Amino acid sequence: MEIDTSRWSGDGDFTQLIVDRLRDQPRIAGLRVEDAAASREDAGYSFISNEVFVIPLIASRVHPVRRWGIWPIRRRVPGQISVTLDDIEGLLTADAAIGPPDVVDAGMLQYLRTQRIVPAYQTRGYKLVELIRIYIARSGQSL
Repeated sequence: MEIDTSRWSGDGDFTQLIVDRLRDQPRIAGLRVEDAAASREDAGYSFISNEVFVIPLIASRVHPVRRWGIWPIRRRVPGQISVTLDDIEGLLTADAAIGPPDVVDAGMLQYLRTQRIVPAYQTRGYKLVELIRIYIARSGQSL
């Protein structure tokens, strides 16, 4: 599996947990993790927004055709996508550390997690808000 994290800053423990869970799935060809433009930081909170694009394997099949109606040839035709958003939702919901998504749409899953961070030697902490959106990428790799 290929994991592209070149557009991700690496911030977000919950995002890393989701990536680690999806990494071992045989029906997924790759993952792309990106920082979303909504990420920002202020004095009392830090808002992290990440997007995870799942690149599924696509089962292709060989289809016999005739070129110009004369020569028989075989053409590889893309078939069924091996993993759907419902499959990913079931997989992540079954993990006790992740749980069910907060928002389920026809095209994405969305998780929102908050935690209070109190750094060492400081009396005042900040609130970390992490938003993760999971999509199925349009292109996939053929089997």
